[in-house]
Amino acid sequence: MAVDANGADLGPLEVAAAAALAAARGIPVLLFGPASEIGDAAGEAVVIDAPLSIAKHADPARTVRSNPDASIVQAARAVAAGEASAFVSGGGTGAALAAGLFNIKRARGIHRPALALPLPSPARTHPLTLLDVGASTEARPEHLVQFAFMGGAFAQTVLGIARPRVALLSNGEEAERGSETVQRAHEQLARLARDGEARSAGGTLLHFAGNVEGGEVLAGAVDVVVTDGFTGNVALKLIEGVSGTVLGAIREVALASPRARLGGALMRPALRNFRAAIDPEEQGGAYLLGLRALGVIPHGRFTRRGFVEAIERAHLGIRDDVVGRTHTALEAAGALRSAPAGVRAGAAHE
Repeated sequence: MAVDANGADLGPLEVAAAAALAAARGIPVLLFGPASEIGDAAGEAVVIDAPLSIAKHADPARTVRSNPDASIVQAARAVAAGEASAFVSGGGTGAALAAGLFNIKRARGIHRPALALPLPSPARTHPLTLLDVGASTEARPEHLVQFAFMGGAFAQTVLGIARPRVALLSNGEEAERGSETVQRAHEQLARLARDGEARSAGGTLLHFAGNVEGGEVLAGAVDVVVTDGFTGNVALKLIEGVSGTVLGAIREVALASPRARLGGALMRPALRNFRAAIDPEEQGGAYLLGLRALGVIPHGRFTRRGFVEAIERAHLGIRDDVVGRTHTALEAAGALRSAPAGVRAGAAHE
């Protein structure tokens, strides 16, 4: 795994500690970051000196092009060269996406990559997959269709859901609700599901459940929710903010009086389990789908626990061939972009 040590809120040493834990579990890690600062903190992980961080730059594409020695760029190049199988970076979605696009490239027939995030919920057996949560701010109908199949394949491969229910995020359940983009994507997905085009030897790849409203996202009715990156990112931050506020309010009430503290002590095991069930670090971050290799994007605020989970999830994603199986699902559904006229077949992915 190629891991970018720069850009994390707690600094490169926290990521290095996660790399050491991953290496101790038998996962080979190339850690790109400031070697002088990391020292021996990375354990058995191989440290590649890359002190330059571009995590916070406002123009990721231009910055990636003009800084080939940046840690995230070197990590992406290692994957492109076959020196690593996947990359992990918590240093900024924009920089990671640009580095992946310029070096690893999009997979054949993919319009745009998408960030797929498993959202834990105590009301669900499996996490809900939300995508896109920030790779692209806008999307066309054909993008949402591809995201639906990416999300469905991801839910099958990574989360073990045999027949994931996929829905579009909208402001109403009816097919005619939502923006024109959502309505057109709804028509295409309904047709694919109805006509049986979303099939392979393994069975139905898409169970389209129509639209879902924001209040029902985590209720358990669907397994995958599809939207554009702007809306998905706003929804994600709202969910995270509400979860944090609720946990804080429970903590305050539990400490408000001697009687409340006694009740809080009795409830502590249950509350601890509840907190673990909604902890985003448990999921390891978002999966960057649509490139020729896998990327995992943990949140920059994660501790070493979240970063080691991200490395572990990237490792499992390679083992389970998330990229290959996602692409197969899109191809079986006829959801891949056609090569432009005159482009040779072997170059359609360039």
